[in-house]
Amino acid sequence: MPAFSQSSRVFITGAGSGIGQALALAYAGPGVQLGLLGRDAGRLQATAEQIRARGAQAWRRSADVRDAAAVRVAAEDFMAWAGVPQVLIANAGISIGTLTQHPEDLTVFREIMETNWLGTVHTFGAFLPAMLAAGEGRLAGIASVAGFRGLPGAGAYSAPKAATQIYLESLRLELAGTGLTVSTICPGYVDTPMTRINPYPMPWLMQPEDAAGRIRRAIDHGRPLLVLPRPMAWVGRVLRLLPVAWYDRLFRHAPRKPRRLSDGPPQREAD
Repeated sequence: MPAFSQSSRVFITGAGSGIGQALALAYAGPGVQLGLLGRDAGRLQATAEQIRARGAQAWRRSADVRDAAAVRVAAEDFMAWAGVPQVLIANAGISIGTLTQHPEDLTVFREIMETNWLGTVHTFGAFLPAMLAAGEGRLAGIASVAGFRGLPGAGAYSAPKAATQIYLESLRLELAGTGLTVSTICPGYVDTPMTRINPYPMPWLMQPEDAAGRIRRAIDHGRPLLVLPRPMAWVGRVLRLLPVAWYDRLFRHAPRKPRRLSDGPPQREAD
């Protein structure tokens, strides 16, 4: 399938900040109609203003991707405004440190799974019938290198990112021959509000604009898998091949993302 040289209808979840906002700006240009979905109306407004400054039209809706009904309504409203999207990016995600032995973390486990994995399913499910009828389009889900192996204190984040990778692979096979492509995007560290609270070094930290440019090229060419940056792709391959004993020895004491503390502000950021 040839690359989309000019994607004129694009829908992105988690578009208020981070990678989602950077992707919206990467696609913005004259004649482009961009749909922006996110929970924070103020952040979405800021993204919309930047998009319009680049000559694109912006449609926005404040909604939570955990709410399948709300996502379906947003999809219907966007398509009534712009038509069937040519590019659909499920980017919404949150990251919060968790520990299983703390009962209060159970709600966090559920929130992350429902946002990072089910939110992707809700997003694609809302648009797929129309995109299949159109017979062309690009779907992309933002997974993570954190889904390659389990990380201490990050079970609630690594697990749904791993589930997202498997789900996207299944969907890619299901949609083969329909004119739709599915891209699995696995970023390493990107300088976003989500990563700025990390209390540990982040090798090969990318700027959102650089990451978004690479992600857009992969999506527009229908690339099935992108791990970025390139050094992180090699690290990911090595990690997957490491024997369990070696992996455990190397990572059992790895630094951890802060938990959401009941006696302090939420340790949470979203793309």
